[in-house]
Amino acid sequence: MDSLQQGRNIPKEKLASLVEQARDFAVSNGILMIPKDAPSPNLFSHAPFTLFASPFPKTLFEQGFKVQKDFNILVDKISKDYEFLKSSLASAMEADTFTEKLFHIYDTTRKEGIAQKISLGLLRSDYMMNPISGSEKDFLQGYEIKQIEINTISSSFGGIGSHVTELHRYVQENYADSDDKITEKLPANGAAQGLGKGIVTAWSLYGNESAVVLMVVQSGEKNRVDQRVLEYSIRQSNPAVKVIRRTLQEIEENGELKDDKKLVIDGKEIAVAYFRAGYTPKDYYSEKDWSARLKLERSRAIKCPTIAYQLVGTKKIQQVLAEPGVVERFLDDPEMVARIRKTFAGLFSLDNGEEGDKNAKMAIENPDRFVVKPQREGGGNNIYGEEIRDVLSKEDNSRTQYVLMEKIRPPVLKNYIVQVHKDEILEEDVVCEYGVFGIVIR
Repeated sequence: MDSLQQGRNIPKEKLASLVEQARDFAVSNGILMIPKDAPSPNLFSHAPFTLFASPFPKTLFEQGFKVQKDFNILVDKISKDYEFLKSSLASAMEADTFTEKLFHIYDTTRKEGIAQKISLGLLRSDYMMNPISGSEKDFLQGYEIKQIEINTISSSFGGIGSHVTELHRYVQENYADSDDKITEKLPANGAAQGLGKGIVTAWSLYGNESAVVLMVVQSGEKNRVDQRVLEYSIRQSNPAVKVIRRTLQEIEENGELKDDKKLVIDGKEIAVAYFRAGYTPKDYYSEKDWSARLKLERSRAIKCPTIAYQLVGTKKIQQVLAEPGVVERFLDDPEMVARIRKTFAGLFSLDNGEEGDKNAKMAIENPDRFVVKPQREGGGNNIYGEEIRDVLSKEDNSRTQYVLMEKIRPPVLKNYIVQVHKDEILEEDVVCEYGVFGIVIR
């Protein structure tokens, strides 16, 4: 364990050989992305990866798996409570147009009558290790997992992430570390197969063998390979299931909602609409895209996720759930409640009023203790440090679009980060985030 925190210090020639082998493995096994600056939409390079797997205590790893089933049930139950979603998101919608527009679609389809009662959720709950007070030096016993967020839409990297596990096993075997049991300890990663089977199960429940799965994608998608791995997993699970890819604009232009609420796109009836887009305002270039989202939600297609599931994944709902008695509103099993609550970090409201004022003041005075989180998915949206003071000091009521979260402090480890345009690979400080996928069909 000390070597993982202090460094392996691999000799230069051996390191160069390992990196070359790892890069070749990544390219040969589809651990690929399209670079942001790629001159062509079909120019791929290997995704960034660490040369070795990051250590994670087995007890915490298993805890994340066990509690995921509880979160699956909780997400589904919240999605069916209109009044809770409306009241909980009211303050966020006052300052955040994106959340407001999503809720408007939810409200509209609810009033019209939900055409498809079956919901499919491919969720991913993300955690980091956080020190138990005074015990940071004990890696195995001195930490607990705290939830960063739960993703209810476009939960990515189940595809190429499965292959990264095999890459780490391959590198570890070639490294021949003195601890030859590390390879045996690397857990299997069946995320791609599990997610594919979830979509196939939903397709079967739709009840039309000629209908297809629609993957809703972004224009110029950079993470296409991750999506393709899932598509191939669907095909392996059931070769009869066909997958088509369309952007929101293409759905609006070429999709037709029949009188019986069947959705037909380019002559193909849609059984399952699986979203890998629609989670960020950048996906809605015009009202055409919003119209497409409403069309999908009105249809009989099984949505992954429904608009209600997407709203459950907002940071505001995460914060409200941490309040006393809220999880208990949806779950009556005290053991399930305890497992869920054990993963909660400190979460605080920034609503207008005395409590929000107190929490904002606390963050302004101690910005390094907190993270300010907007109602967004996709990464890169959180606010840290001095910027917290700037955001929360405004007197325009804009703070209600955010929630305040206590900063998690995971252990700092040493690893080698391998990137395409990085010739010199050095041992660097890294932290580990642990994601657990869950499937719910209700």
